[in-house]
Amino acid sequence: MKHIHILGICGTFMGSMEIIARELGFKVTGADENVYPPMSTYLEAQGVEIIQGFDVEQLDLNPDVIVVGNTMKRGMPIIEALLNQKLNFISGPQFLKKYVLQNKWVLAATGTHGKTTTSSMLAWVLEYAGLKPGFLIGGIPLNFGVSSRLGESEFFVLEGDEYDTAFFDKRSKFVHYWPKTVILNNMELDHVDIFENLAAIQKQFHHLIRCIPSEGLVVSHQGDQNIEETLAQGLWTPKTTFGKNGDYSYRLLKSDASQFEVLLHNQKVGEVSWDIMGEFNIENALAVIAAAKHVGVNEAVACEALEKFINPKRRMEIRGVKNNITVYDDFAHHPTAIEKTLAGLRARAGDARILAVFEPRSNSMKLGQFQKDLAQAMQGADAIYLYEPPNLSWSVGQAFTHSNTPFSILADIDALVAKITTDAKPGDQILVMSNGGFGGIHEKLLQAL
Repeated sequence: MKHIHILGICGTFMGSMEIIARELGFKVTGADENVYPPMSTYLEAQGVEIIQGFDVEQLDLNPDVIVVGNTMKRGMPIIEALLNQKLNFISGPQFLKKYVLQNKWVLAATGTHGKTTTSSMLAWVLEYAGLKPGFLIGGIPLNFGVSSRLGESEFFVLEGDEYDTAFFDKRSKFVHYWPKTVILNNMELDHVDIFENLAAIQKQFHHLIRCIPSEGLVVSHQGDQNIEETLAQGLWTPKTTFGKNGDYSYRLLKSDASQFEVLLHNQKVGEVSWDIMGEFNIENALAVIAAAKHVGVNEAVACEALEKFINPKRRMEIRGVKNNITVYDDFAHHPTAIEKTLAGLRARAGDARILAVFEPRSNSMKLGQFQKDLAQAMQGADAIYLYEPPNLSWSVGQAFTHSNTPFSILADIDALVAKITTDAKPGDQILVMSNGGFGGIHEKLLQAL
């Protein structure tokens, strides 16, 4: 039995990969710091040994392979020791390519927004159709209860992340996957800590497209100009489109997007009634229907599956209801995602008050990339509550100077909870948005309410 040791094991990608490594028969240990749910509790429940921190002494475990996460950097003592001792190490995507994907039909869901939800949908549709796919998703799809598995067929669904691979490989993770079916959901500037501009992101997507076989399929969001520009750099694979004017389109039957018809070339091919909100999720579903068709799942079966789809954890997940006040947890951290998430909740909530709670935690947010767009993105709320962490390089207050929605800014999470619970009234919808643990604010709110 080979022993692998994972540096950065509690990242959503690495934690998911760890489960597959153990299915393959590897002994797995790992290390991380500042861990938070759901991945930390998920790994603990799986019986994974997690070393807190990155002390050099853990190299004395003498693993056969060290898998290096992309949070690891030059200058860290453990990385310098790794290099000086010439130990055997690879990146997570390299490990996945070598040990899992070689003989698989890989289906990858890519894009700035919606990757976790879309890949979860796609894995579920294939599962419902009896194809028993493997998958690795940067979240926990609740239809499965696990974030990854090897599967029992040739099909493997991946969340195609454009973030870089490792300190020694600055290409996007998805370049390693060589998928046959690719969803291009949307494309915007993000991750400004590693991408200097949109063109740099488009270049990585172009590298991905160059690896898709001519027998494959590109499922592209119609009308996304940034995707169109990328495809114009070269496309050697058939393409189908989705969206309001795509090959696959939709007709709303309920305004909150909970019921819709699926159209192919303007002809009805299915209908979906589900408990998911937001038109952006309908577009995610259209992409999934098109991708599933490529592996032989017809639209009617895909629609049946989607009616039984459950959003992944942290994607508009209801964390609890107290005194008729609902607390949601959502991963939204980019202005576009924030705006669409609020619009989806508004369509569902009607006249009920929406209290939007936000933590600017992503690297792009910390660097101030989106500060000028943040206030506008949150105007769909009735009140805004902002956490201003000590490591922020810009002023949240200044960014919201011209907000038309009342807002509060606090630098202490407990004080933030106290303010929200003082203001909240029965019937309110509290939407908490962060790509991190947010100091356990969801449970604190529910207890305080």
